[in-house]
Amino acid sequence: MGLKIKIRFLYKISILAHTDYKGIAASFTVVPKQLMQQKERQEMNMAMDFKQSETMKNLMRAFAGESQARNRYTFAAGQAHQQGLYVLEQVFQFTADQEKEHAEVFYNQLKELAGETIEIDGTYPVDLSPNMSELLKMAQHNEYEEHDDVYKNFGDKAQEEGFGKAGMKFHKIAEIEKMHGDRFGAFAKLLEDNQLFVSKVETKWMCLNCGYVYEGTEAPMSCPVCDHEQGWYVRLELAPYCRS
Repeated sequence: MGLKIKIRFLYKISILAHTDYKGIAASFTVVPKQLMQQKERQEMNMAMDFKQSETMKNLMRAFAGESQARNRYTFAAGQAHQQGLYVLEQVFQFTADQEKEHAEVFYNQLKELAGETIEIDGTYPVDLSPNMSELLKMAQHNEYEEHDDVYKNFGDKAQEEGFGKAGMKFHKIAEIEKMHGDRFGAFAKLLEDNQLFVSKVETKWMCLNCGYVYEGTEAPMSCPVCDHEQGWYVRLELAPYCRS
């Protein structure tokens, strides 16, 4: 289900002039950063008018989408906390933090429109459910949609219009969204199979609060080190996906 909305954003920045006093010789040296800047300028010269491009609108759509994803995952993290599923709280929060960074990447591509207003329309999901497994699967679906369709098309369009840097960022972030989807799917399956804290084989479990690692077929009901409850445990191989 999608919610069709129109969004108006105003983005303002201040650009401060600065002087490079590294010496006359340095001014004649072309360093990798300067080469990148030259390449970007060449792309801009070959590209269509940014203000008339679909890429401009797609960047704002992506900014809106990532901003909303961050909030949805933050809300889901709070819900997981209330249910005592602290490991899922951290999975959602970890991903929310990355979505915030994606939003900033897209927003910064709009610098030349600082102080102006961009009007867009788009459809965005309303993911509400008391069931944590459902929330995980909804999140998985949205992440895969961004990878398989949305950002791939946005990236292709940006390259077509001559905005290579924006196209690259769309394609690279699409790859990250695939990993987000895999992560949500893995935890959804564990939860549905009643395997979030139980395993059929000997498994290492890490307490996300103190870092204690226990080996067995079930995570401890209470951490012997910090006394935090079972909901704080995660399979050690999945621990990098959480903030400990």
